[in-house]
Amino acid sequence: MMISKRRGGLAAASALAVAALTVASCSSGGGTATGSSSAPASSAAAEPVTIRVQTFGGGTNFGYKNAITKWNAEHKDIQIKEEHLTDQFEQQYWPQMIQWLQAGNGAGDVVGIDEGGMGLAKAHPEWWADLKEFGLESRKADFPAWKWENGVTADGKLFGLGTDIGGMSLCYRTDLFKKAGLPTERDKVSALWPTWDEFMNVAKTFQSKVKGTKFADGTNTLYQVVLYQEAAKNGNVTYFDKDNNLIVDKNPAVKAGFDFATKMSQQGLTAKLRNFTDEWAAGTQKGAFATVGCPSWMLGVVSGNAGDGGKGKWDVASVPGGGGNWGGSWLAVPKQSKHPKEAAMVADYLTNAQTEASIFTDFGNMPSNTKAQQDPAVQGAKNEFFNAAPIGEIFAKSASSLQPVFLGVKHAQVKNAIESVIQGMDDGSVPYDKAWQQLVDDAVKAAG
Repeated sequence: MMISKRRGGLAAASALAVAALTVASCSSGGGTATGSSSAPASSAAAEPVTIRVQTFGGGTNFGYKNAITKWNAEHKDIQIKEEHLTDQFEQQYWPQMIQWLQAGNGAGDVVGIDEGGMGLAKAHPEWWADLKEFGLESRKADFPAWKWENGVTADGKLFGLGTDIGGMSLCYRTDLFKKAGLPTERDKVSALWPTWDEFMNVAKTFQSKVKGTKFADGTNTLYQVVLYQEAAKNGNVTYFDKDNNLIVDKNPAVKAGFDFATKMSQQGLTAKLRNFTDEWAAGTQKGAFATVGCPSWMLGVVSGNAGDGGKGKWDVASVPGGGGNWGGSWLAVPKQSKHPKEAAMVADYLTNAQTEASIFTDFGNMPSNTKAQQDPAVQGAKNEFFNAAPIGEIFAKSASSLQPVFLGVKHAQVKNAIESVIQGMDDGSVPYDKAWQQLVDDAVKAAG
């Protein structure tokens, strides 16, 4: 498949009862995979219910545009309204969401949660509706065990359903590579950098040929890619061990990511842009950099930021050092929602196999739903924006082998503190010789 660029009374009570029964009876592993087949009977007398879905992320973020349009056309009694709050999860979205959850008001009916917030979310079952009450425990077979279990609290409450997973690649500008005299075909580009040292050598060659453009977007994106690769070699942990003890200064994965980011910065090979900022988005569009680390969900971010003018200029190559698993999110229903039954139906729909498959083929977010991963349309998908890159081949066939990385309760807060130091090192506000100690100190403070 070729893909476009873009990732009252009695009557009302009766409608709600039908909705509850429908979710309970039609939400088995493949129950809502047919899309609208699980819709409750519409009641002309009932006022339409609006379900607010709050999301974050750059570009096309969760990739819900087409899925929501389809739902709203078929469900006049329940309408979905997406509220994209910000590009930045750790700095803005999650702190605000925590305040709303603690206060008992302000949060949407369905909210997106990045992997970095799931440790804290799991630790507060009182914030969430139990999706088991709406029959969604039967969805367990649709997801890898680790994805499912991360949406269940210690006391057994099902609060989150998986949206996407990461995978890893590297997005690059073919026109800029051509300008530098480098190969542009994805296989030949992948062969340029089997290791990160060779990636750095290519960066130096590129910048000696192309003036006014940096090779990489910034230190934070590269740091994250290396961190997650190295985490797989060090017990699949990053900032916390599996007992939630802070291990920033002890985990070789953190130091490896930091050291590589430092080298790239010291040699002037980045555009000094912090990811998920307005400046970073503008840099994508203006050609300020030629490469960016790309887990599957980043494809929609890049295409969204680059706009129509970037179509066909970007492609997807293998990432140096092998694979990795960066990212992925969940959908949860806050307990404060006034429409938990309908919200559960929407979360069910947005995570079913048909919807997640369509999001991948439309925008590039790799499904966590295993039935969607096996869909021939997903396996054979190509992305038109990225020069018809075979994203199904690149991401889908390796999805089943992705290893989960443990993230602690305070992961999001520590991640923000660490990335602020790494960005400061790149922009000159944090001296190189003091950056590591400041990173450790700030991580300790953020962990509380």
